[in-house]
Amino acid sequence: MTDSPPWFPSLTTGGDAIAMVDGDRPVTYSELHDRVGCVTAGLLDGAESLEEERVAFLYPASPEYAALIIGIVAAGGIAVPLSVHASPAELAHCLSVAGSSRLLLPEVLRSDELSLVCNEYGISQLDISDLPEGRMPDTLPISAEQGALIVFTSGTTGKPKGVVHTVASVSAMVTSLIEAWGWQEDDVIPLFLPLHHVHGIVNILLCALWRGAAVHAYGRFDAERICEAVAENRFSVFMAVPTIYVKIIAYLKTLSDTDRERVTAGFAAMRLTVSGSAACPVSLFEEWQSFTSQRFLERYGMTELGMALSNPYVGVRRPGHVGQPLPGVVIKRVNEVGEEITDPTAPGELAVKSPTMFREYWGNPESTHNAFVDGWFLTGDIAVIDDGAYRILGRASIDIIKSGGYKLSALEIEATLLDHPQVREVAVIGLLDDEWGELVAAAVVTEGNIDAATVTDWCRQQMSAYKVPRRWLFADALPRNALGKVTKPALKSWFEG
Repeated sequence: MTDSPPWFPSLTTGGDAIAMVDGDRPVTYSELHDRVGCVTAGLLDGAESLEEERVAFLYPASPEYAALIIGIVAAGGIAVPLSVHASPAELAHCLSVAGSSRLLLPEVLRSDELSLVCNEYGISQLDISDLPEGRMPDTLPISAEQGALIVFTSGTTGKPKGVVHTVASVSAMVTSLIEAWGWQEDDVIPLFLPLHHVHGIVNILLCALWRGAAVHAYGRFDAERICEAVAENRFSVFMAVPTIYVKIIAYLKTLSDTDRERVTAGFAAMRLTVSGSAACPVSLFEEWQSFTSQRFLERYGMTELGMALSNPYVGVRRPGHVGQPLPGVVIKRVNEVGEEITDPTAPGELAVKSPTMFREYWGNPESTHNAFVDGWFLTGDIAVIDDGAYRILGRASIDIIKSGGYKLSALEIEATLLDHPQVREVAVIGLLDDEWGELVAAAVVTEGNIDAATVTDWCRQQMSAYKVPRRWLFADALPRNALGKVTKPALKSWFEG
């Protein structure tokens, strides 16, 4: 490789330091450098640039994934990482939106159903080893404003949109978090989160590889395997979604005192544990601290802008809050007609300006245009400010319930319900109602026997009467996407059914 992507300095400086560990297979930065070179040359195959060709790939967390996501951009293309757990229909949507003509994937992930999708859209399937050999150009066709990634939104409130990030916005996301969270070259972090969302892609993989740290790749989350590695003090940083931490705590409770102490000591020795991608209940924050002595660093972000708010790495981290704007991020709160809200206690929609901002929704100029007002990106998330720290109330479209003249936060009601000793999971939504406008409805997963009347009586002791759910649904599990977020639109059909 004659030139290294300027946005990954570690590829030329990392040398024999470990970049990734995949099972028993360690890969050094020098080896990753060479793999990126092979991918870049193979994709170019003599051309000067891919000119923003959208190259899709379907690989699990691995050195191959890392080489692809860096090498595609180095060749002047836009990397389109897809979920290895997605259905053929979901993959068809993403591939058609992106307009990809090539899909890289290992043989083990090929299927007749996926072949039908690829045939329908004229997409060729090939393994990374199928790329032709070629000579790297002396100068890589990479620029700051070049599209780098298409990452699809999680689809919790509608059909996933393809969010285009540039080399500049990806670089800004990565360098901002390295500074804010104190990333170090000797850091080691496990990666088990999905690699088609910014949490796994940017916050973990790209931050670690940019800084020259080591990533241990796991095909999926396995509590026993992960906790054993923690007990062996392999990791210095840990990032997960709240549902993962719930699973870890449940696993800890099955262990003997001696084994549990080994694991909790491993977590206690880490310099940082981060919770994100979904609201972390205060009860979970406190239980995690009681087990591990660690206080979660909670943060807030979106596919369109990476991370925007964060609790401090050094300083007070307030449970249930997502801190202050990260360096370079400017935030204001606006009301329903776009006027700025100055009262910190009044709910308002977050509007953001940031160097980490996305360029466009691919192939969707109308949605791109509607997402901005006077250069401010409207997040759709409602927040208040408590003593200088932001607290997210939820999505304006689904988490803010207008009932009987009140504006209620579904997240606040959920947090209260999780304090009930028999409520394990909960999701609150608003159901259209002629009298109330919207009725508060709760879907819950419980431990042991509990009925609507009992939990309603308990709620009346914990919250104002107008916040108490009027409709209840008891289930074995809640519908979730790959990141563990509850897909609330699906819940509405449950209640209607």
